[in-house]
Amino acid sequence: MALVEYNPFRGLDRFFDQFAQMASGDARLMPMDLYRDGDDFVARMDLPGVDPSSIDIDVHDNVLTVRAERKANDVKHDEHSGWVSRERSYGSFARQLSLDSSLDASRITADYTDGELVLTIPVAEEAKPQKIQVTQGQHRAVTVGTDESDASEQKAETSTDAKAAD
Repeated sequence: MALVEYNPFRGLDRFFDQFAQMASGDARLMPMDLYRDGDDFVARMDLPGVDPSSIDIDVHDNVLTVRAERKANDVKHDEHSGWVSRERSYGSFARQLSLDSSLDASRITADYTDGELVLTIPVAEEAKPQKIQVTQGQHRAVTVGTDESDASEQKAETSTDAKAAD
């Protein structure tokens, strides 16, 4: 039997295409790196230029959803000014991750620093490998017999043999 590492993020991004089209007509993606760090999964999402107060994170039915908005810069449009090129993404962004029940959604933490959102998703205690302690047992004499009278006879013979040896 082959062992395969289990991925608790089944269906990653399966909901992404369902989001509404934005003003430019394209769905926008939050680039993300996802890795395991000990008993935690860490998702790092690029959100440069996003006001932290616009970030909304929730978990519902084991689906973690991150929403954010980057507002466009206002540029005066007249005969002397206006856009020449506009390549940066603006508007609403969203990303969903399907969480496995082996993850503890109630302990997810989020930190936004320098345009990067870091989500730390801990593995649930009950899903962690458990260590079983082995104790050293007592050595006990084992008697073989079908009933208690056989065991009594063996004890009597043993004590008689011990006295004879003295």
